[in-house]
Amino acid sequence: LLMSKITGKMSCNKYYMQRPKELTKILASALKMLWSVDISNCPRNCCIDVKLKEAKFRVQNNLVDIERVDPKTFGEGGFSSPTSLLNWLEDNKPKEELVLSHGDFCLPNIFINDDKISGFIDLGRMGTGDKWNDIALCYRSLKWNAQGHYGGSGYPNFNPDMLFDALEIEPNFEKIKYYTLLDELF
Repeated sequence: LLMSKITGKMSCNKYYMQRPKELTKILASALKMLWSVDISNCPRNCCIDVKLKEAKFRVQNNLVDIERVDPKTFGEGGFSSPTSLLNWLEDNKPKEELVLSHGDFCLPNIFINDDKISGFIDLGRMGTGDKWNDIALCYRSLKWNAQGHYGGSGYPNFNPDMLFDALEIEPNFEKIKYYTLLDELF
């Protein structure tokens, strides 16, 4: 683990949010870079079963901060409680596509300098995991930043679906839903 100052700007910086095609291309290259790492000797398992075990501990010990989740997750039209969400997650596990996963691939955790990735922060959840976990959190982060969810101005012309074009894959919205809901318990 290298601990030094990262140069560049967070990928949620206004400069990049105003350039969605550039930003999604850079983020796609960052994801592909992580996924290209050989995971055969990865010391940390972040697969669904491990994450669900951690989530269960958090639910059982009242560590889920319901005030910080998407308002649609719990209550009318959503889950009745973190326990009901956990039960749904346990019953609906998707098939995993294992890679080296950042674990929290959100825009503030990705730094860019000269239109290239200059570093990652918040690597506490990094390990072998499903690539769709990173895609889901990146997609949600793009969407929420574009909508001005974090108090900034919105970017109405920003289409987060551009991420899939940059990754050259079809979106799997079932997996995206699964991993964004799983993240609500953390």
